[in-house]
Amino acid sequence: MATKKVTVTIPEELLEEIRSEVAERGMSAYVTEALRLKRDRDRLRELVDWLEEEHGPVTEDERAAALEELADLDAEHERRRTGQGRPGEAA
Repeated sequence: MATKKVTVTIPEELLEEIRSEVAERGMSAYVTEALRLKRDRDRLRELVDWLEEEHGPVTEDERAAALEELADLDAEHERRRTGQGRPGEAA
């Protein structure tokens, strides 16, 4: 993939926080990943807007159900990451 050098201006405090976290990956890799995540989030927000335009806004019940499902997925991911079994399984 071709790359291009650019100049950006960011607050000093933020830069110092980031520098302390990116040592091994490097600033360019960190910024590239952050920009990709931001672009993906913007595209997802655009999709949500289109869907709400077509189907109406998400209800509080739907939002609560989605958040519960995400919490369940996060818990499953954590169990797998730490090597723990599923709830109710014998160790």
